[in-house]
Amino acid sequence: MPDTTDRVNTPLLTLITQQSLDEDYQAVAERRAAGNGGTPPRRRPARTAGIVVAAFGLLVTVAAVQTNANEGVQSAGRESLIQQIDASKSDLAHLQRRIVRLREHNLALQSRFDDVASEQQEAVVRNERLAAGSGFGPVQGPGVRVTVDDSPTGGLVVDHDLRPLVNGLWDAGAEAISVNGQRLTSRSAIRNSGNAIQVNSRPLSPPYVVQAIGDPLTLEANLMETTGGLLFRDRVTSFGYPWDMDTVDDLQLPAAPAKLLRLRNAAEGTAVQNLNDDKTEQKMEAPQ
Repeated sequence: MPDTTDRVNTPLLTLITQQSLDEDYQAVAERRAAGNGGTPPRRRPARTAGIVVAAFGLLVTVAAVQTNANEGVQSAGRESLIQQIDASKSDLAHLQRRIVRLREHNLALQSRFDDVASEQQEAVVRNERLAAGSGFGPVQGPGVRVTVDDSPTGGLVVDHDLRPLVNGLWDAGAEAISVNGQRLTSRSAIRNSGNAIQVNSRPLSPPYVVQAIGDPLTLEANLMETTGGLLFRDRVTSFGYPWDMDTVDDLQLPAAPAKLLRLRNAAEGTAVQNLNDDKTEQKMEAPQ
């Protein structure tokens, strides 16, 4: 009896072939024995082996066809995967190029933003400087304070007394001036209305405090060397107005009224408001 282990380990095709041959040999041996007068033993028909071989061949053929079909499917699947990979690589390369372009565009926008921010900051500083210089922005700094009051004997300070003082301070180097809190601009007027002095169309009452921002030592030293300063000193001396001038480390001058920004037309020596001033506004330069 064949070894079971060998039978299991033997390939199927070899096993079938061996069995077929063994059965053929057995059939031949039985025929020979019958020819010698003996009784032949019972055997399987030889055609069984042929059927088995044919069936096995059919199985092998079907397996081969199926294997070829599977190989075709696998080949088609592999080609599809390769195409998908190539398409994904192409999309990835396109996205990477787009990322590079977007980064460059972003850098350009950031640079432009920085330039605009810098220009805006410069514009803000320039606007503040122009507003402060023209009188339409508040200012703060050292300077001098000049106080003048009506005469104890009844003499009243009038616009002709304050104008020379203000002009002298401008000539002495003042950067900003106010009278009793009214900021002076190139549109400001100091004039009398009855017994009251008006500045920016606002009535003032004595004592009159004139504050000027600038170098305190320069303003105080140069004021009396200007024509306006000398005229002011002569008038206060002549009319007996008490006055004094002090240097101040920190003065705060307010902005001039916004209504002074409106355009005006001069007609017969009188300032009249332009009919179109609601549509047009203009900032004047700082008084010189």
